[in-house]
Amino acid sequence: MKLKVIIHQAEEGGYWAEVPAIPGCATQGETFEELLSNIYDAVEACLSVDIEEYAFTDKDKIVEIAF
Repeated sequence: MKLKVIIHQAEEGGYWAEVPAIPGCATQGETFEELLSNIYDAVEACLSVDIEEYAFTDKDKIVEIAF
């Protein structure tokens, strides 16, 4: 899966980024390298879903897919 990320240079120093395809998904970093690492963590956190809230039956299956 590929996502476009908008990277902004912060006025007070460092960087911040947002992922338009995932509303509310944003992060920051003091350096560009730190920001890149934080982007991966932010996207993973924004896309993770707690499946314990769902009611499953014996006929249901949980699968993970990669894009």
